[in-house]
Amino acid sequence: MLKRRVDFARQTELSERFMERLMLWGVGLMTSLTLPVATAQDNAVRSGSVLEEIVVTATKRVENLQDVGIAVTALSGEQMEALGFANAQEVTAASPGVSTIQPNGESNYSLAIRGVANSDFTTNVESPVALYLDEVYISQASGSGFQLFDMERVEILRGPQGTLFGRNSTGGLAHFITRKPTEEFHGYGKITLGDYDQLKLEGAINVPLGNRFFLRASLATHENDGYIENRNANSTGDLNNADDIAWRLQGLLVASDTFEVLFNIRQASQDIDTGFFEYVSSVNAGQLTPNTPNPVLGGYIDNDGDVFAGDYDRPGFNELELEGYSATIKWAIGDKMNLTAISDLSTTDRQYIEDTDASPIDLFNFYLITDAEQFSQEVRLDYESDRVNWVVGLYYLDLEASDINGGIAELIVGDPSPAGFGQPANPVNAGAQRGLYNPYTSELASISVFGQVELKLSEQLDLILGARYIEDEKDFTYSAQVVEYLNPNSTPGFHLPGNIDSQLELGNYTGDRSDDDIALRLQLDWNFADDGLAYVSFNRGIKGGGFNAPIFPPNPPLGYNDATFSYAPEQLDAFEVGLKVGIGEIGRLNLAAYHYDYSDYQLFIIVGVDTITQNADGGEATGFEVELQLTPGYNWDFLFGFAYNDAQATLPSGGVEVTPVQSPEINFNLLGRYAIPIGSHELAFQFDANYRDRVFFALNEAETVTQDGYWVANASVSFGGENWRASAFVRNLFDEEYLVQTFDLSSADVFGLTEQYYGRPQWWGVSFRYDF
Repeated sequence: MLKRRVDFARQTELSERFMERLMLWGVGLMTSLTLPVATAQDNAVRSGSVLEEIVVTATKRVENLQDVGIAVTALSGEQMEALGFANAQEVTAASPGVSTIQPNGESNYSLAIRGVANSDFTTNVESPVALYLDEVYISQASGSGFQLFDMERVEILRGPQGTLFGRNSTGGLAHFITRKPTEEFHGYGKITLGDYDQLKLEGAINVPLGNRFFLRASLATHENDGYIENRNANSTGDLNNADDIAWRLQGLLVASDTFEVLFNIRQASQDIDTGFFEYVSSVNAGQLTPNTPNPVLGGYIDNDGDVFAGDYDRPGFNELELEGYSATIKWAIGDKMNLTAISDLSTTDRQYIEDTDASPIDLFNFYLITDAEQFSQEVRLDYESDRVNWVVGLYYLDLEASDINGGIAELIVGDPSPAGFGQPANPVNAGAQRGLYNPYTSELASISVFGQVELKLSEQLDLILGARYIEDEKDFTYSAQVVEYLNPNSTPGFHLPGNIDSQLELGNYTGDRSDDDIALRLQLDWNFADDGLAYVSFNRGIKGGGFNAPIFPPNPPLGYNDATFSYAPEQLDAFEVGLKVGIGEIGRLNLAAYHYDYSDYQLFIIVGVDTITQNADGGEATGFEVELQLTPGYNWDFLFGFAYNDAQATLPSGGVEVTPVQSPEINFNLLGRYAIPIGSHELAFQFDANYRDRVFFALNEAETVTQDGYWVANASVSFGGENWRASAFVRNLFDEEYLVQTFDLSSADVFGLTEQYYGRPQWWGVSFRYDF
């Protein structure tokens, strides 16, 4: 049995539950599909070059990137190393039309692809852009900010992928694939030192244990001081630091030439001090009034111009624990057929609290608590021949979450009686503070069957047909309560029953949903040349229905009813044409154009001080993307990406058309790299930049939720040989100040402020890597 030092009893319990579920599904009888993935390279192309040939599993089969009729950006581990990507969010910089959304810091994020984005960050809400780690779906946004270490590659698929990947991939998906155990002894170590006393360590070791069993252990740690200065007299230090550790242990049993089992155990944790919101006075609804004192906060104002400093009276924290256990069984049945079974048990535990008013006044301290357990099982059978390829499968997801949101808010809640709610009053318990406490539970059972067939109509034409039938059963409970926090300090465990004295239940809701949907794919590929592919496709994607968990008690016209709390699945019909061509021996050009048509579009709207998801009347988006990769000589690499997206949504009431959140009209990314051979070594210089057009962070398109277009640039230089490399880098080279998220709490009837979350400031560092 594998052991770990921390919380051994907890891991043993989870391991036992995981094995129980495996036995229930009869995984011992299930077996595998894909052959080991290898990166094919032209001898004339350097490892890490933009023209490095990469195989992908975007169609659940191993294929060359340029042979897949999907708009997909793929990066190998060597390319991610060269680009300096350190976490899952940063890969978006290399893919046109893709953005990162960060509502509560770097540990909690989702992706936006072609304007398809999640704007409701309640813990029970799943994103329309799916994240996968080694073919395992990550349902919780709290578990998405993982470090990138010991990676094989990443694939970003744009457009609905519902047929093969299922629900909640209407916008597309990002698939992160780690390096697997191999039969040779090898490994690596890497150290990074940087700004704000940054220290990052990572490494991996691969050990063969005989001829049939291979182990691979990987580890990463990351620490740095906070880059947000807290000017409060009672400050205990700077905020938004890093304190992360993650490890992964994989064992590969090759029972025969046709049968193998891969075990994966992983764990990650984070413990940081939060305080990333810049306060801006906004006493008029929807307007920034930085020079006007805020009457809600006793005339407080912060107009010093430093977006990385504040006066936080109650700094928060983010404690996160992720665990996962998976088994992948592969069996090659003859020469043409493969069976795969992927079983996984994952858990997410998170405590998060923030100083919402970002001021020295103790007004409101919002928090989120997540305790989620997910079990998933996929079984698929694929067949490959000269004239026909097909895959059929079954997928099951069981997700149970027991979450809480609310806020410590004595000045807002006050007297808990119905007549006096919101009026000042002395606490019942001496030293306690009142606040909102909203526990909610969510149980999801989702099962789907899917199939896809690729028919070779001629030497040049391929027809692809696919469908997926999905059944979702979801139960939900919610309670809005006024409580007293006996110890009101923002310390771990503040939400536990021993620290809660319930004063009043304002309302409750219990609901359930039963939805069945069908995702579709119809596509025609024309392979008009050895290095030329044109395609036309129709894809229907589905985002599951769900429930709201509002922070503030619903007020009329909202209520504790289905109309307020429940919303239906979203359907997206996508029409796309694309072209992938080689440019001689020096480059590749990929083009895609699309039109999206929504039904029951899920929009996150504001009703008074409440924010909920409702189904819109409809929505449309039209756009195109260009990707150009060039290596005009051995020394040079260039990468260019351009995306245009014109998206509109129609609000549920009034028929008003608005721009969806996080939907820039234009995205542009570029990269240039020049490598100089020096004997057996290489010196390389790199510059990359990303432009993002104006975006809105809420549907009201107000000044308070607007970020105008901006550029972010990075630069690096590296020098190394066959098994080592040293590098120096500067992120955000020109120290651009740009918003990645805002929350509009404007007007004196609310909080009279806007929360602004800025991307990281300029950051320098050096690193050294050694492979053995």
